[in-house]
Amino acid sequence: MKKIKYFLSLLILIAFAVGCELDKYEDLSSLDTITPPSGVASLFDITNDNSGNVKITPSGEGTGSYDVFFGDGTATPGNVQSGNSIIHSYAEGEYTVKIVAVGINGATAEKTYPLSIVYRAPENLAVTFTKLGLNLKVKAKADYAASFLVYYGDVIDEVGTPLAKGEEIEHNYPAIGTYDVKVVALSGGAAQIEQIFPVTITIPFVFPITFETVGVNYFFGSFGGGQQFTKEANPNPSGINTSATVGRFRRGWDAWSGTYSPLNAPLDFATGHIVKVWVYTPDAVNIGKKLNVELESGTINNGIAVLKVPLTKSGEWEELVFDFSTISAIPANAKFNQLVLRFNDGVNGDFATIYVDNFRFTN
Repeated sequence: MKKIKYFLSLLILIAFAVGCELDKYEDLSSLDTITPPSGVASLFDITNDNSGNVKITPSGEGTGSYDVFFGDGTATPGNVQSGNSIIHSYAEGEYTVKIVAVGINGATAEKTYPLSIVYRAPENLAVTFTKLGLNLKVKAKADYAASFLVYYGDVIDEVGTPLAKGEEIEHNYPAIGTYDVKVVALSGGAAQIEQIFPVTITIPFVFPITFETVGVNYFFGSFGGGQQFTKEANPNPSGINTSATVGRFRRGWDAWSGTYSPLNAPLDFATGHIVKVWVYTPDAVNIGKKLNVELESGTINNGIAVLKVPLTKSGEWEELVFDFSTISAIPANAKFNQLVLRFNDGVNGDFATIYVDNFRFTN
């Protein structure tokens, strides 16, 4: 009797479970009533910075997700869940974007849209030139520029040299002169801007300083009222100095007046420490007065490398020696990129004239 009761209970349990499963399948049958996707559309948000980035936002009715075929040769479409967006980068050009909407029941609907990508022309081109003798270095920047082309202007039918953003390129010219350097800012598409810059190439202003080399800009800037420095014919080509051209130093009326000369290559104390210069004065009153040679640097205390040596002759050229090894405060690896000259430092209203030539740096 107990076995019969147990068997009946088992039959009732199985019948109940089957009934539940049938109810479940009856619920799934509602999928047949879901309509396929419709009203498929797409919104394109195109950036204006020449990145080519486009934000694509698909939309539609009865859609669970979208497959976006970008139309630029990208093999795999992007998949976007309903209500979301996807960003894709395009080159400049015309494209057809296909949106395939996928319903929750697997049904699909698709639509295509034209997409036009036009890059804007670069703006605010700025170019930096760094010259060292016949060598020219070029850097460029511009808003909305993808890259640049540089034409150095020294050959016929020149092909532009590519210049990447943030990079620097260099070129060696065959001779001194003024060249029209053209820099073209590229957008990454058809739009571009260009500008021509006249660049004068000279021989480097470095030691030795002889005032004889054609193409060298022997620059001696002046400071102090009345101070002058000019390149002139040798007033007394004899003795140790028979060269044709020398520098004329006319002292100003301010006690601190003098000259300054930025050098294209620094004086490196790892290779030397002595400056020698030929000096001439036609006036005996200048005997005993001192010539300052001061070396300056952007990283070293400019008051350190200062030496003063007196003139001992008039009417003939003499050599003055400035031995900077006598100054212990100068670092052994010091480099100085500017030469400063003063004469009879600390006296107002001097107006003395001396001539200088053949600056050398030795050990």
